[in-house]
Amino acid sequence: MQSSAIFPLFYLPPVSYFSGLKAFNYDFLLEREEHFPKQTYRNRARIYSPNGDLDLIIPVIRGSKVHTKIKDVKISNDFNWQRLHWKSFESCYRNSAYFEYYEDEFAQFYRKKYEWLFEYNIELLNWLFKQLKTEIAPVFTTAYVKDISADLDFRSKIHFKKPVVEVDLKPYFQVFDDRFGFKTNLSIVDLLFNQGPQARSYI
Repeated sequence: MQSSAIFPLFYLPPVSYFSGLKAFNYDFLLEREEHFPKQTYRNRARIYSPNGDLDLIIPVIRGSKVHTKIKDVKISNDFNWQRLHWKSFESCYRNSAYFEYYEDEFAQFYRKKYEWLFEYNIELLNWLFKQLKTEIAPVFTTAYVKDISADLDFRSKIHFKKPVVEVDLKPYFQVFDDRFGFKTNLSIVDLLFNQGPQARSYI
């Protein structure tokens, strides 16, 4: 019987993702056997731009006739999406309190070329755990289990089209909140760049 929570592997996950992990005392499995679903945080991160919400999407290569497991999804590097994402981070967070604090290490993920989405996301997640002073060695699923308890299945629970209802995300200072107010549940990097080391206590 499934006893650990199952979480998907996201690209720069939203804040609620980390709140969810903490709620389970980091007793979780990362799903790597699922088929890659379209339009999710698996290859998308949402940040706060001068014009409001900005979604950064990693282009992927998908087989047209077969379902592709998440661990087998390849990144499409036909255009320089990494440069686009990095320029977006700079324009959105250059004036935040802690962007320069993380900049050098974070920039490495936008210089090195990656072939596999899962590999890229796990390297980013491990880096994020390090910044949050949380020592975690992720454990992965070895087979896809369809039917598990709803309170343990987070594979479709955290979605950019769904409101956050299960965690209380309190406001913190954001660079453009004087224009659009506080935006909840953005990518964890929004919290890091604005709150720095205090991000851990926020979660």
